[in-house]
Amino acid sequence: MRGVLVAASVALVVSLLGTPWVIKLFRRQGYGQEIREDGPSTHLKKRGTPTMGGTVIVIATLVGYFIAHLATGAGFTASGLLVIMVMAGLGVVGFLDDYIKIRKQRSLGLTARMKFAGQAAVALAFGLLAVRFKNSDGLLPGSTFISVVRDTEISVGIIGFPLLAWMIIAATSNAVNLTDGLDGLAAGTSAMVFGAYVVISFWQFGNLCSAGLEPGCYSVRDPLDVALVAAAAMGACFGFLWWNASPAKIFMGDTGSLALGGAFAAIAIVSRTELLLFVLGGLFVIETVSVILQVAGFKLTKKRIFNMAPIHHHFELAEWPETTVIIRFWIVSGLAVAFGLGLFYAEFLSHGGHL
Repeated sequence: MRGVLVAASVALVVSLLGTPWVIKLFRRQGYGQEIREDGPSTHLKKRGTPTMGGTVIVIATLVGYFIAHLATGAGFTASGLLVIMVMAGLGVVGFLDDYIKIRKQRSLGLTARMKFAGQAAVALAFGLLAVRFKNSDGLLPGSTFISVVRDTEISVGIIGFPLLAWMIIAATSNAVNLTDGLDGLAAGTSAMVFGAYVVISFWQFGNLCSAGLEPGCYSVRDPLDVALVAAAAMGACFGFLWWNASPAKIFMGDTGSLALGGAFAAIAIVSRTELLLFVLGGLFVIETVSVILQVAGFKLTKKRIFNMAPIHHHFELAEWPETTVIIRFWIVSGLAVAFGLGLFYAEFLSHGGHL
């Protein structure tokens, strides 16, 4: 528990104190956000706000994670380092996307093909490495079985696993990217989901099958180290949110949204909660589905289902104040996280577990 507290606290302080320094640096360099011309007119005043703030989140998470290890003397694990690899790797992809937007003064950065290739490279590397590094109990960071709250009996095989990892990582990173459209919306929602994974991973650590606790026990590798990563990321998001909340002084950009989405996906895979992630991240699912429905509906009927997609823009164009949209969407996210944690604990009880 001490390591979790150190990871969260250090990441919070680094993010909280480091973000204003980055704001000044990026403002001097002219790293300002470009705004979609077809977006809500109220967003035009945000043009020029420093972006790429996701660099702070990634760095704060790394610092919190590594200092927690130094403070506790615990060794690094394959699971924790793989999650960090995905987060940092997709952060680099997002950084390149943001940097091109700034250099070329447009709202589009990397081409869809280049971004797809970057996400695929990171995800496939994770997928290949996650089925290696067996520990003394014979457990691997990843599993070839599809998981909900723990592994099911449905296997994708050793060849199919990297493809499954790629699908989950690509879907989740793009979902967070779509959600990052209002001040503090993605950062606040991400902090809640990471908080849920701190609880889940620490609970798994306290109920490992290797510890001899059979009823409801979990066959996962390195849950405590995964909890450290989740705690550090949660603290980093909270610190960044202080400056990203409306009116935002800085945006996370694709640097942050892709990194956060990748971290969620990697944590879900190594904690054997792949499908539970879609409940915990319910708001991300809603945002993504709204875009799919908008595109499909327009192609079929030539009419738009929403005023604009993702759905948070629909409510803006319906004349909801931005802060109202953000707070209500945070409420939806909080309910999704609470429901997901409820499902996780109910499943534990159904397997004969107890406090």
